[in-house]
Amino acid sequence: MGNCNFRAEREKDTTTAISKNQFQFQYAIGRGGFGKVWRVEKKKEKEVFAMKEMSKARVMAKKSVQSVMNELKLLSQMKSPFLVNMHFAFQDRENLYLVMDLLTGGDLRYHIARQRKFTEEETRFFIACLIQALEVVHGCGIIHRDIKPENLVFDADGYLRLTDFGIARYWSPDNAQETSGTPGYMAPEVMCRQNHGVAADYFAVGVIAYECMNGRRPYIGKSRREIREQILARQVHIKRYEIPEGWSIEAADFINKCLQRKPSNRLGLNGNHEVKTHAWLKDYQWQSLLDSKIKAPFVPSATEDNFDLKHVNNNDWKDAEAVKENQLLLRRNSVQNLFKGYYYDKNNHQLATPSTKQNSISVDPLSKDVEKDEKDLDGEENVDEDDGNEKQ
Repeated sequence: MGNCNFRAEREKDTTTAISKNQFQFQYAIGRGGFGKVWRVEKKKEKEVFAMKEMSKARVMAKKSVQSVMNELKLLSQMKSPFLVNMHFAFQDRENLYLVMDLLTGGDLRYHIARQRKFTEEETRFFIACLIQALEVVHGCGIIHRDIKPENLVFDADGYLRLTDFGIARYWSPDNAQETSGTPGYMAPEVMCRQNHGVAADYFAVGVIAYECMNGRRPYIGKSRREIREQILARQVHIKRYEIPEGWSIEAADFINKCLQRKPSNRLGLNGNHEVKTHAWLKDYQWQSLLDSKIKAPFVPSATEDNFDLKHVNNNDWKDAEAVKENQLLLRRNSVQNLFKGYYYDKNNHQLATPSTKQNSISVDPLSKDVEKDEKDLDGEENVDEDDGNEKQ
């Protein structure tokens, strides 16, 4: 299912250090916030991977040094067939390199843009894969905080995996200051700068299921402020007559309960088991899913690239001037030290399952005192009024 590692970090073996010249770069398959993503082959073993090449100067310009270092730490402690796993990480004077599982099915955002809506069977499979991923993540005491279609990637068999832990964090009881995320998928308590737990990730699960059902997000706006105002103004609730043909009442109920504005009322507050036992998922063949024995109802094309080539080849970076300034700073050893420790080799790293549950947050730690942080989210949870017209 998945493991997390709580052992002390090991020093790298400098005699067999991973470096760029051990890989054959084939072609670009994506573009991230800090640089290109490449399909590469490790020359000796002939294994293929995806490699994120991240400009240190761009990381500095975006004030994201802590985020990339944090992502490395978190990825080194998890492994699961429902995550995009890390294999290697290393650096040179100019760039950071993160070597991950190569998945060829494209991300869910790419397929939503092409297909717009999915069937209930397809959506239930997507959500089941995501729930399995979150079981591992939350079990390691981590909140992802950026669950969205762009961060859900298909493998060749149609199984969905979770990626991008750049703004993920270990849970702490006082985390109201952690407000990063993507508007439209951010939980209300995060957007309103309140303490939050694993229930914040399940709000995003509800948004994705809603989007697959209806072809649009439940709260739409051009800015974070507009979306926040919509959330505070009304509770989205799928009514019986709004359920699309081919979808069940149980599916709508699952989405409604995940989208509750108050985390104390939200499905998932009390952990992964609560989500798995909901009527929509209670009979799901979880072990068969873990064993990859379920045939995915949606399988991306094996003959297409499953990514937007125009986006991949776009070299127009808006932060060119800031990057240029930071490139000069990289000449200083003191600046290079900001990235000290950015290294990982799967062959010299052991995963260990924690012997106790003390590091996990399978039950949301805010469940006992969440009410004190909900003054901005008051209102009827199941309003039965017309939602009004929204742009689609």
